[in-house]
Amino acid sequence: MPHLEETDRLRRENLRLAEERAAFIRYIRAKVGELLVLMKCPARNADQLGGMELIGHDPIGTIAVSFSEVMDNLNVTNERLLLEVKERERTEAALRASEDRLRDFIDNAVDLILIVSPDGRIEYANRTVLSTLGFAPAEFVGRSLCSIVNPMDAEKCRKTIGRVIAGEKVSRIGLEFRDKRGGSVLAEGNAGGRFEDGQCLSVRMILQDVTSRKKYEEELQKAEKLESIGVLAGGIAHDFNNLLTGVLGNISIARIHAPSGGDVHQNLSKAEKACLRARDLTRQLLTFSKGGAPVRKATSIADILKESAEFSLRGSNVRCEFDLPDDLPTVEIDEGQIAQVLNNLIINADQAMPDGGILRLGAGTVEIVQGDPLPLKPGRYLRVRVSDTGIGIPKEALPRIFDPFYTTKEKGSGLGLTTVYSVVRKHEGVVTVESEPGGGTSFFLFLPVPRNAHRREADQESGSGKRSVLVMDDEGMVREVALEFLGHLGYEGAAVEAGDAAIAAYRDAREAGRPFSAVIMDLTIPGGMGGKEAVRRLHDLDPGVRAIVSSGYSNDPVMADPARFGFRGVIAKPYRMRELREVLEGVLSDGGSPVRAESA
Repeated sequence: MPHLEETDRLRRENLRLAEERAAFIRYIRAKVGELLVLMKCPARNADQLGGMELIGHDPIGTIAVSFSEVMDNLNVTNERLLLEVKERERTEAALRASEDRLRDFIDNAVDLILIVSPDGRIEYANRTVLSTLGFAPAEFVGRSLCSIVNPMDAEKCRKTIGRVIAGEKVSRIGLEFRDKRGGSVLAEGNAGGRFEDGQCLSVRMILQDVTSRKKYEEELQKAEKLESIGVLAGGIAHDFNNLLTGVLGNISIARIHAPSGGDVHQNLSKAEKACLRARDLTRQLLTFSKGGAPVRKATSIADILKESAEFSLRGSNVRCEFDLPDDLPTVEIDEGQIAQVLNNLIINADQAMPDGGILRLGAGTVEIVQGDPLPLKPGRYLRVRVSDTGIGIPKEALPRIFDPFYTTKEKGSGLGLTTVYSVVRKHEGVVTVESEPGGGTSFFLFLPVPRNAHRREADQESGSGKRSVLVMDDEGMVREVALEFLGHLGYEGAAVEAGDAAIAAYRDAREAGRPFSAVIMDLTIPGGMGGKEAVRRLHDLDPGVRAIVSSGYSNDPVMADPARFGFRGVIAKPYRMRELREVLEGVLSDGGSPVRAESA
């Protein structure tokens, strides 16, 4: 039968195809009963279709099925590719976010970060670099790195770039940059390179702004030098002031015997003023280098202003005007330190008016209340004004004028206004400044007025009652001058060289019924008992002892706070007769507070 032969042929062909490709799939037509169906069947299973009547195969169907399978595969592949694209997009977004975070981190880092091309051109600078040096990105990127460093560092800069290009990682470099205004910025850090195929593509620098640290180190070194000067000055101050005490004392005595108004009297007065200036110079050096506490006494600021102006403007073409009311209260100040402050301000004003001008010196009282912008405790203050009509201070310099070693002068030391600020602060006051370039400068000192402030009365050279005073000092000239002063002031005097002798003399006088009314004691006795130990033992002997400390070390803590160490009064060497009279009268009166002589 023909259809049986066709069936056999189809079976054989299926078997042949199965041998070539076991998984070959085709569509075949089979007759099952009266139903003609199109079915898909693996060729390897063709021999299992015995229960069906195979009537042939369909090539077009096979192609259609193959195309369908290709499309299925394409759909699967397309879905896989879409997943890969989405994954890549997520990866790229994460990478961009990471790059943004890194860029933001670098841009806002506190370090100075630079990327420089091998030929030294700036390719990148973070915000810290730009803000520190004052440049905009457009005017900074593309410039030569060596063009923005100190010319002295240009060669170092080029060598650093060369070392990096050669493959070296420079672990420590230091460069001085110039900002847009010409100021100096000191930086330290490291430098490395980015390489590709052995060739340097860029040089990366990570630096730190060490300007403040270097400035502090320099100031510390200068302070140490000043400390050394202070130690040296302290070492000679005692002996120097002892000598001055002898000179000044003998001049004071000679003035008493010299005819008033004559040439000799005038010459002695000039010599006395010279000695006092020498004394003040010693104190100024000690005040700044050692930072001693002020040795205060009630003082008229008007007198200091006038004396400072006369001294500082000698030979100047500047005219001085005073505004000093008669009822100005006294202030508790260290006269030598405040005189130094005013001298510095007046000299600065004079130098700001090279072609002449007007210097106005004035003073008045002001009330500071709670909430006042000035950093002062509420109360009454004396405001001292020093104003000039000079060139003024540049606005950019105003915030720094009180910084140590900062100066706008070619030959300035940068210490004058620092001393002004330091001294006024130690007096529980403040100093402020107002200035306009070309419009002059005004400094204002605010000094607290004590509650019991009073107008100073005219000095009197009268004597006191017949009382006895014991003097303890290792310097014979000082003892002689002190006894001479005491005699002229109407006191009986006795003198000893050291603390143990003073204790013995004081005890003997008490036992004899002729106790000393007061004791004047030198602080430092080389090789012997000084005043600090001696007064402690005198208090054991007599709790009511009226002791006065006297020393050439005007910045000694005992001189600043005598009551804490058992003294009733203080007088710094060298001193004049009227200063000795003042402290003796104060100590022998019933006043409670420690008495300070004018020289103290």
